[in-house]
Amino acid sequence: MQKITPFLWFDKNAEEAINFYTSVFKDSKIISIQYYPDNVEEEHMKGMEGKVLTGVFELAGQRFMALDGGPVFKFNESISMYVTCEDQEEVDYYWEKLSAHTENEQCGWLKDKFGVSWQIIPKQLGELMSDPDKEKSGRVIMAMLQMKKIVVADLEKARNEE
Repeated sequence: MQKITPFLWFDKNAEEAINFYTSVFKDSKIISIQYYPDNVEEEHMKGMEGKVLTGVFELAGQRFMALDGGPVFKFNESISMYVTCEDQEEVDYYWEKLSAHTENEQCGWLKDKFGVSWQIIPKQLGELMSDPDKEKSGRVIMAMLQMKKIVVADLEKARNEE
């Protein structure tokens, strides 16, 4: 059993988000969805009838929970989902599927249509940034800082510049 599970608060579109995320990530599934009852009497829950009370789903083996909680809280960049990609093709795939706010893109970070921040990072980034040659690693870092989507070939080119 997974000890820590990220819990995502949506306004009123948790089910749409769950369906979207499980369509984007391979090896993903919806575990369960519980809905608010039709006879909600609590004032702060009015209008939530039929919305997601708790939704449990897995993305590539990582379990998440979600709910529709109303407009009280919004996502921000202080929390993000970090996706390690095998290669540029995988980076490109997730970038194309998830990126919805180009003004929020920087250094491999993007924001999706629900406001959730993601880091789409090729596994090669860490290797390139930790080159024992400080000049090479510095060039890689400077190149990465100029990017929106991480492009491995451009990082390798920056490392090998003389």
